[in-house]
Amino acid sequence: MAAIVQVKPITDVPDTSRASAAPRDPTFFQNPYTFYAERHASRPAFFWEEYGHWCFADFKSVSALLRDKRFGRDILHVASREEIGLPPPKLHTADFDLTEKYSLLNLEPPAHTRLRTLVNRAFVSRQVEQLRPRIRQLAHEMIDAFEGQDSIDLIKAFAAPIPAIIIAEMIGLPAEMAPQLLNWSNRMVTMYMYGVTRETELDANQAAADFTAYLRSVIAERRKAPQEDLLSHMLTSDRDGDVLSDDEVMSTAILLLNAGHEATVHTTGNGVKSILESGLDPHALFATPEQAEATVEECLRFDAPLHLFTRYALADIDLNGINLRKGDVIGLMLGAANRDPARFANADSFDPFREDGANVSFGAGIHFCIGAPLARIELQEAMGVLFERLPKVRIAEPPRYGDVYHFHGLEKLTVSWK
Repeated sequence: MAAIVQVKPITDVPDTSRASAAPRDPTFFQNPYTFYAERHASRPAFFWEEYGHWCFADFKSVSALLRDKRFGRDILHVASREEIGLPPPKLHTADFDLTEKYSLLNLEPPAHTRLRTLVNRAFVSRQVEQLRPRIRQLAHEMIDAFEGQDSIDLIKAFAAPIPAIIIAEMIGLPAEMAPQLLNWSNRMVTMYMYGVTRETELDANQAAADFTAYLRSVIAERRKAPQEDLLSHMLTSDRDGDVLSDDEVMSTAILLLNAGHEATVHTTGNGVKSILESGLDPHALFATPEQAEATVEECLRFDAPLHLFTRYALADIDLNGINLRKGDVIGLMLGAANRDPARFANADSFDPFREDGANVSFGAGIHFCIGAPLARIELQEAMGVLFERLPKVRIAEPPRYGDVYHFHGLEKLTVSWK
């Protein structure tokens, strides 16, 4: 399923618990933190009228609910569509739905455990640490290509290509395919927008169909001639006769390609913006590995790449006085939790030297982002090289965020260094 949505309307909500903010309103998605601050000051557990479900904005609740096994990303393993009022799948999004069918992001145990076990080995810290030299090399190559210009869009010229190339190479796809992979991915993630139109669905479905066709051809080649890459690993892994089907491999590869660059692109753009607007010395923030790590963690906290993650209630639940029915949706507000003043001193200040650093930007529990170790290394190395090579880099035009609220990232970040 493309996005988790509340199906049966919830009506028994007191007015004092309701809040309204239009996700497609530029005033909101350009700066959702004003809305978050209002929630923290009044009711961090509130009913978001536009979405039609309960949301949680405080760090303690979000962190706990991400780990709460009474909630899940899927519901159809414990309920029928009829039971919870879920409409039948749309025929015109069949290709997109197929890419989501075996997605780690949506599966629940035991199917999730099986797939994650097979993929996880490639993303553990000791494995991705070996990629640091390659990431630095790519960062230098990107800067070499634009250093002679007066200004560039950092998202397009630097933030987007590096993680796309890295994850493509890990999976076993050629680096020159990265622009096409980005195109398919960007079109597919529009399915997570609020108020998706049929036109958007058709375009996302076509991107999914093209992505699927390409991967099927590569999978067929790898079955004939396996290589030393993640795609071959998934195709040849055999746990007591249990092997992955082509559809499972395809769905997992697409998730890794999409998720493997989406958060990193956004955090790179958001992070560079935060650092340059802070007035701090960027070079000093990456002067040592320890400080680089702390800086990246603060970038992830201060302006998170993903702001809303949803779960289904797997049974009827009384959640601290909030009555949820089986199939009801809850929204976990990662970006808001990271700015919770009850958890962080001066929560709305960018402080890479803070001693109370933490964040839920990669989630928690069984759906904790499998690519988090890789993303952190990409951010440390890419931003470190950027500020090392361009010490005078500055923001040349007012940055603007994209109209995809869930994925909070800059549409464009024009910078200059002369």
